[in-house]
Amino acid sequence: MLVSAKEMLEKAEAGKYAVGQFNINNLEWTKSILLTAEELKSPVILGVSEGAGKYMCGYKTIVGMVNGMIDELGITVPVALHLDHGTFEGAKACINAGFSSIMFDGSHLPFEENLEKTKVLVNTCDVLGVSLEAEVGAIGGEEDGVVGTGECADPEECKTINDLGVTMLAAGIGNIHGKYPENWAGLSFETLEAVRAKTGNTPLVLHGGTGIPADQIKKAISMGVAKINVNTECQLAFQEATRKYIEEGKDLEGKGFDPRKLLAPGAEAIKATVKEKMELFGSVGKA
Repeated sequence: MLVSAKEMLEKAEAGKYAVGQFNINNLEWTKSILLTAEELKSPVILGVSEGAGKYMCGYKTIVGMVNGMIDELGITVPVALHLDHGTFEGAKACINAGFSSIMFDGSHLPFEENLEKTKVLVNTCDVLGVSLEAEVGAIGGEEDGVVGTGECADPEECKTINDLGVTMLAAGIGNIHGKYPENWAGLSFETLEAVRAKTGNTPLVLHGGTGIPADQIKKAISMGVAKINVNTECQLAFQEATRKYIEEGKDLEGKGFDPRKLLAPGAEAIKATVKEKMELFGSVGKA
């Protein structure tokens, strides 16, 4: 059964660890992440971008797949199904489809519009028991066509959004999606400290978890980050494992092309990546 991310993130914030959000793109990714979370007894958040939602035949299809897997695989750890970087309309669609958590990304909008649309969703999510993530300060890189330069959020704007009653807050602190360039300046802990001072114990979210040095990850967690998103690292691991399998010609054995065999190495690579991140985030055994 899917759950809101509220309780798992409040526990993480209080316990000084972080819950990993791992984006899903197909059945194999979803199965690998759920099995790893169960093995490590870690709560987990499955992230779905709007692009991935379209690829996987819509939000209702995804809800059905994830609920079915939780039942068939005997998953006992808390699992939240979360819209990642959603539009206002996408957020409403995911709520109607049965997602247990959503992110409305209004960071690219004028602040007042971000504020008003977030307020509407806070009211809806409160009634339905769905957790809500808001964003202030665009995250760098590109996510489903939304491009940000890795700006740092305004702490006062963070407070204003936070005071609406959001479950969690993503505040830009110099982090970016995708690979980090060699000249990346690192996370702005000064900004993180200022945001934390304005938002109290609200769990903070760190996007772009791939490529951030472990020491910076741990410091961010100690300062209130309770949810960390990982996508690119899983994509790269899946791609590399599948590429090697194809180049070695193993998919030509036996009956020839078999997607179950072709995708198996990538699925194992996802498991290894998720395990590494859960151990780094400190969420192992916290279910």
